[in-house]
Amino acid sequence: MSRRFLADAMLGSLAKWLRVLGCDTHYQNRYKAGELRDLIAGGRVLLSRNRKTIEHHPGAVLILSEKLREQILQMKSSGMIPPREEEWFTRCLLCNALLEPADTLEPEGVVPEYVYYEKTGGIRRCPACRRFFWPGTHREKMIMHLREWGL
Repeated sequence: MSRRFLADAMLGSLAKWLRVLGCDTHYQNRYKAGELRDLIAGGRVLLSRNRKTIEHHPGAVLILSEKLREQILQMKSSGMIPPREEEWFTRCLLCNALLEPADTLEPEGVVPEYVYYEKTGGIRRCPACRRFFWPGTHREKMIMHLREWGL
């Protein structure tokens, strides 16, 4: 089972890509007082670019680079994101929920017509925000990046 992460407000792109990799990653662009502490107490590992934030939360991980590629490589080299290709694209990129296969008729009229007819078996749905996901060119580009990063 992979770790559960908590990305601070400075790490939105990293949070999205951790979700692409299938990592349970909580992210908000703002946190209320005490919210980080409560989420950490729930078993999440805090990721932050802010040294003061790291100092206040023992066990938190300082992400050193501003660049996404280097952030991913730092986490990979430290063993925090072991490559598990079967987990890729299993989480909603927006709300972090695990995706489910879409019912056959559910995406009709919601996703582009060619997707509905060509990729019916590959369409997945987020049970929380109800967004649909399917394998397409955007996903192919993401896989290309993951391969370039050695994942």
